[in-house]
Amino acid sequence: MSLRAYYRWHAHIYDFTRWAFLFGRRALIQQAARRRAPRRILEIGCGTGTNLLALTRLFPQAEIVGIDLSEDMLAKARRKVPSATLISGAYVAPRGQPFDLIVLSYCLTMINPGFDHVTAICQQDLSAGGEIAVVDFHESRVAWFRRWMGVNHVRMEGQVLAWFAGSGLRLEDVKIESAYGGLWRWFACFAVRD
Repeated sequence: MSLRAYYRWHAHIYDFTRWAFLFGRRALIQQAARRRAPRRILEIGCGTGTNLLALTRLFPQAEIVGIDLSEDMLAKARRKVPSATLISGAYVAPRGQPFDLIVLSYCLTMINPGFDHVTAICQQDLSAGGEIAVVDFHESRVAWFRRWMGVNHVRMEGQVLAWFAGSGLRLEDVKIESAYGGLWRWFACFAVRD
């Protein structure tokens, strides 16, 4: 099943279910607000707009853009955050004027293959001194759980944090946490362009 087809159904239950396993999203946005005051913000994989809504409240003067593959998810986001610019499609090229903050919340582990291409585009789209705020699945040592997450389009083998560690961006506030007694680990960090 493609991601678009997957989210056609999941768009209806997304906000009611994701609190149970997408940890660290709210804290990442709040931490971003303590770090700087960006003028232009991009969220890739913005889904139903939960993070976009928090960003508009924390940064009311900022231009905020969200992009997502799923038109069904974006329909929910449009109702939730009418002030944001929402784009339907894949993130395949820089968006023009650079962004001061790019948010990647539980999307990179779902881009298989190609997450490294997306993160390379993020670097091109980032202003000098800009930051990429990331929260995502990290890894699981439990084989059946990794297989189950794979059925749900998620690859969790530590590949995303490893890419950022070798990207040339400066990593700050790196956090790796366990979920459900170690069933999996998730991570959060800020990748800064000097």
